[in-house]
Amino acid sequence: MKALVLSSGGIDSTTCLALAVERYGATEVMALAISYGQRHTKELTSAKQVAAHYGVSLRHLDLAELFAGSDCALLGQAGDIPKESYAEQLAKTDGKPVSTYVPFRNGLFLSAAASVALSAGCEVIFYGAHSDDAAGNAYPDCSSAFHRAMDEAIRLGTGGMLHIEAPFVEKTKADVVAEGLRLGVPYHLTWSCYEGGDKPCGCCGTCRDRAAAFAANGVEDPAVTGGYDGEK
Repeated sequence: MKALVLSSGGIDSTTCLALAVERYGATEVMALAISYGQRHTKELTSAKQVAAHYGVSLRHLDLAELFAGSDCALLGQAGDIPKESYAEQLAKTDGKPVSTYVPFRNGLFLSAAASVALSAGCEVIFYGAHSDDAAGNAYPDCSSAFHRAMDEAIRLGTGGMLHIEAPFVEKTKADVVAEGLRLGVPYHLTWSCYEGGDKPCGCCGTCRDRAAAFAANGVEDPAVTGGYDGEK
């Protein structure tokens, strides 16, 4: 096994999975989905569907207990999901992360993934951080500085046997979608919305960013339209 991909069932991680499969082949890639007390299980369902599409093995970890007591709006029923853009949210935070920031989530996920990856004989972990999420300190564990620090820590802590790659950390979500369209990513299987309804709410920060990313590429979001004409 060559690579482990942190898979949330969303656009960014699914595109990472496609890149890993392109580079190494499906038999050399595994996906890792993590429960952390999120409000719904739709993203985990999407992660399973995406893994099945690519024919990669999928492992699941439940780390929800570690976030018990958090007031993050994304966890359980801790609070209402903001129905506005990240820019509008950041205007009210005085430089702090937005209310849907899960405390040090990527740090925890990457640390757990390192143990899983080493045990499986993997050499690299992929995750889908991108610059839009890091902008304005909305999600500080998506920044380039965080990525470099975690990569160094994992390299040191594993004796150089493992490293991490965040192929989109310097790119926008629109860039992610552009790469996914090139790869024929099955975006109709993905889920991004922070709510768990039958359809995306279209109003939360991640729904807004997703819509803008597809619009920037001049295509409709197949998860919204119910169709997909780019699959290879």
